[in-house]
Amino acid sequence: MKGIVLAGGSGSRLHPVTRAVSKQLLPVYDKPMIYYPISVLMLAGVRDILVISTPVDLPAFRRLLGDGSELGVRFSYAEQAAPNGLAEAFLIGADHVGDDTAALVLGDNIFHGQQFSALLAEQRAVVELEKGCVLFGYPVRDPSRYGVGEADETGRLLSIEEKPAAPRSNRAITGLYFYDNDVLDIARTLTPSARGELEITDVNRAYLERGDARLIDLGRGFAWLDTGTHESLIEASQYVQVLEHRQGVRFACLEEIALIRHWITPEQALALGERQASSGYGDYVVGVAHTARRFTPTQ
Repeated sequence: MKGIVLAGGSGSRLHPVTRAVSKQLLPVYDKPMIYYPISVLMLAGVRDILVISTPVDLPAFRRLLGDGSELGVRFSYAEQAAPNGLAEAFLIGADHVGDDTAALVLGDNIFHGQQFSALLAEQRAVVELEKGCVLFGYPVRDPSRYGVGEADETGRLLSIEEKPAAPRSNRAITGLYFYDNDVLDIARTLTPSARGELEITDVNRAYLERGDARLIDLGRGFAWLDTGTHESLIEASQYVQVLEHRQGVRFACLEEIALIRHWITPEQALALGERQASSGYGDYVVGVAHTARRFTPTQ
C-alpha cells in the first residue's frame, strides 16, 4: 500500500496565521500537525508516502521531513497548484501509487484510539485481499456539517451524502480512506463539481454503486479531531497535552513508531532523539531509545 498525505489548501479559516505558513506545519501541542496523519500511515505499515502541498509550501515540508530514510520510510513530494479537490490527489499521485493499493489521509486530521494500529492493519488487508474501499466513520453531534455514511450491520456502505439536510445517520466520513488500485481509474473519470473541485465523495459513491464500499465505525474509545479552525486547533493541542501528561507517552511520535516496527534500530532512534534533546519531544525519543536498547538482545 502506498500512502498519500494531502497537505495543500490555503488554510483560509486560520488566517492571518496561514498567510505565512502552511496550516499543516502549525504546532498541535508538541509537534507539527502533519506528524499526526503521517503517524496514521506508519501505524498502518505504510512506508512509501507522498506529501502533496502547494508549490510555496513544499520546500518547508522537505526541510522538516527530508527523504524519510532516517525513519526507515520514503517521503516524496508533489505539487497541487490550486485547491482542486481531494480526489485530485489520485491524479497527482498516480505514478506514486502505481499498481498498488492506496491510503489517503488529510493533513489536518488527527486520529487516536486503542488498538488503532491493529484496526488499520486489518482494514488494509481487507482492501488488499478483497478489493474495494474502506471508509472510516465517526459519530458526531451535527452530521449535517459533514459527508455522512450509512452502513448495514456488516459494515457495507448503503448511502453517502454530502452535508445532508436530513442525515440518515450520525456517522461523519473522516479524512482517512483506503482504496484498491481502481481508485486511479475512477479519479480520471471525474468531472468538477459545482464548486469546481474533484470531490472525494464522488469517488466513494463510485465504489458504493459497485457494492465495494465499507464503512468502519471508529465510535467510542476513539478521537477524531479536525484542526481547521482556531478553536479546533486549540482543542486538539489541549487534548494531546492532557493525554500525554497523564499517560507519560506521546502519540504520533514518528521515531517511536519506526522503532517499534523495527524500521530503525535503537541506536538510530537515540541519534534522532539527541539531535532534538533540548526539547521535551527529543528527551522522550532518547528515553524510548534507551529502553529499547535495554531490551534488545545482543548478538
